[in-house]
Amino acid sequence: MPILIVGGGGAGLTASMLLAGLGVNTLLVSALPTTSTLPKAHVLNMRAMEILQDVGVAQEIERRSTPAEAMAATAFYAGVAGGDGYGRRIRRVECWGAGGADENWASASPTRQMNLPQIRLEPVLRERAEALSPGRIRFGHELIELRQDGEGATAVIREREGGREYSIRAQYVIGADGGRIIPRLVGIGYEGLGVLGRAATIHATADFSGLLGDEDVLLRWCFSPQAGTGVVMVPMGPERWGTRSEEWVIHLNYQADDPRAESDEAVESDIRAAIGIGDQPMQIHMITRWTLEGVLASRFRAGRVLLAGDAAHRHPPTGGLGLTSAIHDVHNLCWKLAAVISGEASDALLDTYEAERRPVDARNVQRSLENAVNHLQITMALELSPDSSEQENWARLQRLWSGRAEDEQLRREVLRLMRASSMEFGELNVEYGYAYESAAVLPDGSEPVATPDDVRIYEPATRPGSPLPHAWIDDEDGERRPIKDLVAPGRFLLIAGEEGHPWCDAARELAGAHPLPIDTVRIGHVDGELFDPRCTWLRRRGIGPDGAILVRPDRFVAWRSIGSAEDPAGELARAFAQILARPIAMREPAAANRPTQRSEADR
Repeated sequence: MPILIVGGGGAGLTASMLLAGLGVNTLLVSALPTTSTLPKAHVLNMRAMEILQDVGVAQEIERRSTPAEAMAATAFYAGVAGGDGYGRRIRRVECWGAGGADENWASASPTRQMNLPQIRLEPVLRERAEALSPGRIRFGHELIELRQDGEGATAVIREREGGREYSIRAQYVIGADGGRIIPRLVGIGYEGLGVLGRAATIHATADFSGLLGDEDVLLRWCFSPQAGTGVVMVPMGPERWGTRSEEWVIHLNYQADDPRAESDEAVESDIRAAIGIGDQPMQIHMITRWTLEGVLASRFRAGRVLLAGDAAHRHPPTGGLGLTSAIHDVHNLCWKLAAVISGEASDALLDTYEAERRPVDARNVQRSLENAVNHLQITMALELSPDSSEQENWARLQRLWSGRAEDEQLRREVLRLMRASSMEFGELNVEYGYAYESAAVLPDGSEPVATPDDVRIYEPATRPGSPLPHAWIDDEDGERRPIKDLVAPGRFLLIAGEEGHPWCDAARELAGAHPLPIDTVRIGHVDGELFDPRCTWLRRRGIGPDGAILVRPDRFVAWRSIGSAEDPAGELARAFAQILARPIAMREPAAANRPTQRSEADR
């Protein structure tokens, strides 16, 4: 078996589907009896949706997702119910592309941000993974031993129902088990990046439509006078969204030493009181507790084992970066595994996985923590406290709209912090603009593209290490598709300018000589093989009409030449030798440019 995947969550199932699409056989085992029973993660950013489009599940996810018009904003409220004026909206903030209305987000990707709770997402992923790899998706099968040697890894698996044990021999192992056992077995530890507090969560069926307004709001941040702390309300659908959602997840913050957080009865009572619903019917499906903390694995690779998703990094939920980072992890990893297994690349290519993903994941964990801190700062500024009475906390909230001169500074401070939450709900450059640095990227000496705001403002570019910028591309008949769709699974794409024939000829020659999985295309506004109808690509491509860029199978730019070269085949051969970490013979320039002699018979 080439690849053993341990873990059946978002990372493991996506890895299984990606590798199936690359023609690599895998076996996925998960100790859990089924997919997640916790709503947990629900935000799927645009890059994640592009990857899920690759594996054939995006359409079903979009069908089940929160409609665009019901996830255009997030908002902050003074309580929910329980007294005169409770539920007053303090501030509305657009979120994650404003349901498709934000032109900055629309210009970054052909997809839209989606929202689907993990309890409904994972069954969709599992069904598709089972269709692509029949009989090789095994829930209720637990890894109990793992040994490595120079040629691969041997895993002992126990079937939890019945206790049968069996061994699997694999070339590589993807550890996507949330850190349950794989890191310990291979000696990888964790670095804590911060602990901010504790929370309890109820997943329940309830009708809150009579209490709530604002149908376009997805996440509701409610400052509860009754609890003296923050309460977050998140609709879970599945058929209706907005205020009429049938199911909800409700988070309540607790102080670190509060014993009430350990009692289900106390948590239910506290949440009922915090949102002011008394004994209103609420069917509780599950109560969970969790810590607001950030954790990063010290290494992402140990021999033939590579960590992904929650096994490599764990985040607070603020910002929705956990699940999406997991999907990005395996998108980076799977084409590399396929290239190594097929012999196209050496094992050293896999070292670029940690070099590329760990800094990005570390930043995402840090951003998640910073997002959580911003919410805590709002509560602190309001001076709400669980030790104060409901009347005292309500009086503090009322300062935000009192109109009194002595309250104006507080109002300005709180509204500023609420506006600053755009670093969580408008973090386009964090979600989409990150770049890689590793041996699989060849720098061209250019500086990173300057951006006025490293969190919120994404400036598309083709500087090596950057994601391929989005543009709509036409063929000769005017049929339109996103440029990302030109990159075929497991294949590199050389995109040349309209006058870049020598680059395309060199790439085809190189592909035939070795062979290498390279496709070529010339794109221009008027001339080329494909066309840039809106000049979007022309503005973003960063090369001249005789230049070229090389795009990796994960749609990141690996190499770029602004213009022509004396020896394009030699340039490309050197690039591929570095990316694939193996020797690739290069022709002498003179031989490349020497005219071919023809015989009399050929004339």
